[in-house]
Amino acid sequence: MDTQPSKWAVGYAAAAAALLILAGTFQFIAGLVGLIDDEFYVVGEKWVFEFDITTWGWIHLLLGIVLVGSGLLILTGNLLGRIVGVVVAGVSAVANFMWMPYYPVWSLVLIAFAVAIIWALTVHGRDINPTSN
Repeated sequence: MDTQPSKWAVGYAAAAAALLILAGTFQFIAGLVGLIDDEFYVVGEKWVFEFDITTWGWIHLLLGIVLVGSGLLILTGNLLGRIVGVVVAGVSAVANFMWMPYYPVWSLVLIAFAVAIIWALTVHGRDINPTSN
């Protein structure tokens, strides 16, 4: 029996890791902007999820750090990194949906990243470690 992980699974995991690091960097920068200049983001519509820009800054900053950390763990082949990656990508998608009134196009881009990350980390999940089947 072949105990090597599927090349597709390794490729998708590497792509997800790269997307996690990229999305995390984007989240971190968005959070930093919210903390440095809280008048940069302007709300066009009133939504139920109306937080202070500084609060959103901290949310994005922390999400960015966890996203990048998860991406780095995935690059080392860590299963925990894949699990955290899926969870934090889901949280990122929800947070960016709630962030949509402040920066709509950017929110949609980060939601698309999150969906791509979740797909890439789950499509060949069992192929990463074939000995556990």
